[in-house]
Amino acid sequence: MLELENLSVSFGSFVALRNLSMEIREGELLVLLGANGAGKSTLLKTISGLLKPASGTIKFQGKKISGLSPSKVVKVGISQCAEGRKLFPEMSVHKNLILGAYTCRNDKKGVQKSLAYVYNLYPILKEKENDPAGSLSGGQQQMVAIGRALMSRPKVLLLDEPSMGLAPLVVKQMFETIETINREGTTILLAEQNAYTALKIANRGYVIEGGEVVMSDTSENIAKNERIRQAYIGA
Repeated sequence: MLELENLSVSFGSFVALRNLSMEIREGELLVLLGANGAGKSTLLKTISGLLKPASGTIKFQGKKISGLSPSKVVKVGISQCAEGRKLFPEMSVHKNLILGAYTCRNDKKGVQKSLAYVYNLYPILKEKENDPAGSLSGGQQQMVAIGRALMSRPKVLLLDEPSMGLAPLVVKQMFETIETINREGTTILLAEQNAYTALKIANRGYVIEGGEVVMSDTSENIAKNERIRQAYIGA
């Protein structure tokens, strides 16, 4: 469904991604593991069109999308929930969510259907829809961020460190809803430092070090790999 071929991204003389290749199959929940600075966020931003590759190609459903603007990437069916949530704190929960439907704003029935889906997924957001997003707890703000990304009805959802800064119980609930979103038909690429929990819900995984893929396998095999366990799982 999503194919990356020899992708390289540079910031001046610094090479953030080097000849990186991977594929995400339709319906998968794929986890991307790596330490801070490994290139996970750079990869997701490049897929989203926020960064331009120095070389290599990105194909979505067989068509080249590398070089497209972020809004066009959203229109073809790829949406990203950014690291750090990036909400508009003074705006209401409802308005933050509606902004996620900007590229399909003329489809008013579709927007309302998407909104109903998000509120069904996260009922607490319906209760707080008129509250400023900045007044919500960290976990609730992450719900808004994921919900906003879902408003464009993506075929592929990119999640960048959704568990960052959340309490363990909230992290458990967050991963349960990510599983639900995937089961209901959305392909997910999850960049996550919480390797133990991420591997439990993912089908396959890629491990990135220094902007390069150093391992790709089933989640079960990655979790069993001794070097990976020591480096990312701590067991």
